[in-house]
Amino acid sequence: MGEAIKHRGPDDSGTYFDASTGIGFSFQRLSIIDLSQAGRQPMQSSSGRYTVVFNGEIYNFEQIRAELQPRSWRGHSDTEVMLEAIEEWGIEPAIQRFIGMFAFALWDGDNRKLYLVRDRLGIKPLYYGQSGSSFLFGSELSTIEVYPDFNSPIDQNILPLYLRLGYIPAPHSIYKGIFKLMPGQILVLSSPEEEPHIEPYWSPDQDKNLETDRDLTSELHDQLSDAVRLRMISDVPLGAFLSGGIDSSTIVALMQSQSRRAVKTFTIGFGEDHFDEAIHAKTIARHLGTDHTELYVTGKDALSLVPSLPSIYDEPFADSSQIPSHIVSRLTRQKVTVCISGDGGDELFCGYPRYARLRNMWSLVKHCPRSAGNLASNIARLLGNDKIADCFKLSSAEAIYLRAISNCSDPSELVDGASEPATITARIAAFKNRLPEDMAMMTDLTNYLPDDILTKIDRASMAVGLEIRVPLLDHRIVEFASRLPLHYKTRAGRGKWILRQVLKRYVPEMMFDRPKSGFTIPLDEWLRGPLREWASDLLAKPLFISPHAVQQKWREHLSGENRGNLLWSVLMFQSWLASRHQI
Repeated sequence: MGEAIKHRGPDDSGTYFDASTGIGFSFQRLSIIDLSQAGRQPMQSSSGRYTVVFNGEIYNFEQIRAELQPRSWRGHSDTEVMLEAIEEWGIEPAIQRFIGMFAFALWDGDNRKLYLVRDRLGIKPLYYGQSGSSFLFGSELSTIEVYPDFNSPIDQNILPLYLRLGYIPAPHSIYKGIFKLMPGQILVLSSPEEEPHIEPYWSPDQDKNLETDRDLTSELHDQLSDAVRLRMISDVPLGAFLSGGIDSSTIVALMQSQSRRAVKTFTIGFGEDHFDEAIHAKTIARHLGTDHTELYVTGKDALSLVPSLPSIYDEPFADSSQIPSHIVSRLTRQKVTVCISGDGGDELFCGYPRYARLRNMWSLVKHCPRSAGNLASNIARLLGNDKIADCFKLSSAEAIYLRAISNCSDPSELVDGASEPATITARIAAFKNRLPEDMAMMTDLTNYLPDDILTKIDRASMAVGLEIRVPLLDHRIVEFASRLPLHYKTRAGRGKWILRQVLKRYVPEMMFDRPKSGFTIPLDEWLRGPLREWASDLLAKPLFISPHAVQQKWREHLSGENRGNLLWSVLMFQSWLASRHQI
């Protein structure tokens, strides 16, 4: 099981097995803090009560170490500090003090209980589930799949959810009986025969607004500076992704302001104007004085990666920016072991253009008579925009947002006999009493961010043994952003207002004031061009998914209607099945 995820930790490995209870831990180490044997895992607490395997980093471990009672330390790793904090304060009180990203399994030998814990934002992955008489867990599905008694079937009801979104949202996985632990949760298990007990220990939903007479821009600046400082602690070479956008530019500016040497920055370009941000990254890098590396990728470079995507992403996953994410990770790993990223800014500070579109569409629809809505819907469909056509017939901002983030209006039509869980509908409904933009941001923060964005960067980077750190997702900043009035996030239809004010302290606005382009590839064109033969072969005999429906979407795409995102979801599922020898 450990060997299956050796790519995540190529530096060292270790196992722990307690024959009296049947508890077994296996760990693959990517050495970041305390490279000596004193940092090896599985690790036991000084009393011997607790044993842990821990993926991630506790960034404030030095502060916590100073707070603990004097004791004899074996090394200077954050893992040892984590264990001693749990010894001193108990599990949940210790976790509440942790600033970091983590997924860990903790065995309490005295009480014979297993604890699985995932960080507040879901930066690090954690799967678990029952197979026969065994309870299994791991960082990726691949480590569970190789267990000798593993025999969980594909969960066909999850496929419509996957086809709708292009990813499988927690707590589901592609397999029946195997789940993802939700962000900010603790699972407790007393025996493999029992149902695990799961409780949340944190929520991003802060219901009290900040006092607006404070200097909130300076407050955010100081919090971000501290978050960046903590994430620059490393015993191995460190760098940063730089796209030239607001998020990554802000993070790199704060890094460079706290570094005595030029920060190593990395970007890739595609050489196609619409998809290329590398020129903007170079301008920012030159202004800040970073040690910048850029790589221009051809379509051939990107396409050569397609066959290995199922093994890299471990579970059906269809965000096509998975390709450039892995390529830039591979480039970066040639020079550093730790990389800092700007992910999270869109969800926290209203950065996605779809938030403004949602507000505008709902303002239009809620005052629109049914007859006028039907007419507008028909016109939109004639113009080839199915999403807008559907939105004119919907009666709530929540329904409009669900349609906006969906690849198709009714994915159950693509999977015969499947019943789609109400997971996403329920998650959106949990925030329905908010303004449309707030509702959408909270939905994305608890769903799209962990299950798409963070999954993408975790698998893309860990496939090459690169650790990614995300200071914007320091939980203190998330709590600050959650309490921030919307006016500080979006003004005059432009998002990230307050983040722009922070960045303007370091970079002239003319260098970053441009429309958001995203980290994308020309997917629609590639499917009609260099990927056409590969796609046609995979789509010819889809399993679990209706061949008639798939062929109809494929014909529509080839005739010029863009169905790329939906078809990419089908293709990534088919590729994943093929990699598991199921087709």
